[in-house]
Amino acid sequence: MEERNKGSWREKGGDGERKVLVMPDIHLKPRMFRQAERLMEEGAAGQAVCLMDIPDDWGKEFHLELYRETFDAAISFARRYPETLWAYGNHDLCYLWDKREGGYSGAAAWLVREKLAELEQALPEGNEIRYVQQIDHVLFCHGGILDSFVRKNVHPSAADDVEKTVRAINQLTAEQIWQNDSPVWHRPQYTAGQMYKPRQILQVTGHTPAERIYREGNVLSCDVFSTYRNGTPVGTQEYLLLDTKNWEFEGRKG
Repeated sequence: MEERNKGSWREKGGDGERKVLVMPDIHLKPRMFRQAERLMEEGAAGQAVCLMDIPDDWGKEFHLELYRETFDAAISFARRYPETLWAYGNHDLCYLWDKREGGYSGAAAWLVREKLAELEQALPEGNEIRYVQQIDHVLFCHGGILDSFVRKNVHPSAADDVEKTVRAINQLTAEQIWQNDSPVWHRPQYTAGQMYKPRQILQVTGHTPAERIYREGNVLSCDVFSTYRNGTPVGTQEYLLLDTKNWEFEGRKG
């Protein structure tokens, strides 16, 4: 059953709280990093997570300066907030793995690869771009983690341990990740299947455009910045603010 957050958002710094700002799919919107930066400066959260899909948008394949501006904004944000966690999207990986995806820009391919490397280099040691990121009992990934995907790709001795499972997924090959049921591609909003650890962890996902931020089961969907082909926004264009300790959340305009 779908759940909406209830109650007020408590002030930063309360006991037992850990507030995180989540940036969903970027798709060539450099303003998202500037808006997120303002929210961070205001103290809305103590840490940020980006679900990436930084490149590509409708009809923008030859707008190389927009690709450059967006990645430069991401790199600047990463340097200013080095604890930010980054989770690969399919539109990022398709350039690294030479796959073709809707909106893929052959003209910008060299630039995207160069800027992804620059983003990686901007992160402090130990903070790498991954398929899945974890804070407390919350997993952040672009699509969503199916229990069946874990059972298929993670050794049984590790599959029941969340931290071991996350480490194992982050070591999977391109062939294993470039599948419809992977954490980069799966769309739990549309596709049936038991999610991984539905009673123990919360999964925060982008990838699937939504009209508003909402939770259904243990999946919290927040891709509310994506647009239709004509540029009209699909969703509310709010940033998810999530307390990873108690799973309370709200959307906040930048």
